Amino acid sequence: MLLAQIEQQPRHGYELIRLIGELFNDAYVPSPGVVYPTLALLEDLGWIAAEPEGGRKRYHITDAGRAQVDAERATIDAVQARTHIAANRLAKASLPAPVREAMQALKHTLLQHQDHWDDDEAQRVAGLLARASAAIEAGRA
Repeated sequence: MLLAQIEQQPRHGYELIRLIGELFNDAYVPSPGVVYPTLALLEDLGWIAAEPEGGRKRYHITDAGRAQVDAERATIDAVQARTHIAANRLAKASLPAPVREAMQALKHTLLQHQDHWDDDEAQRVAGLLARASAAIEAGRA
């Protein structure tokens, strides 16, 4: 995961911690005690290199690292897909039971409605969902 993030663009260790946390909807955030030793290992393997920048290190991928990512692309893609699924499950599990049940009922209703969609009905339902979303968001303010 770290190497794949660094492949996208050079990054600082803290930025990597934050990015991985975001991938898991902040339900899991790796500790510096996990990330920095892993970065040191990747550097020892020659897959990344660090450049000092303002008292911190910015890591960038090397040609050897890019070759490793290319060789492991299918595995990286699978891990990222599993991460997305796990993040969604963690986010849903953290919701109160009545909210989860209401979401499930809404999903069921929408799927059962599949034979009744026309442009007007799609606009009507989209409007209902947008208003519900706005009302929920307004309640947080």
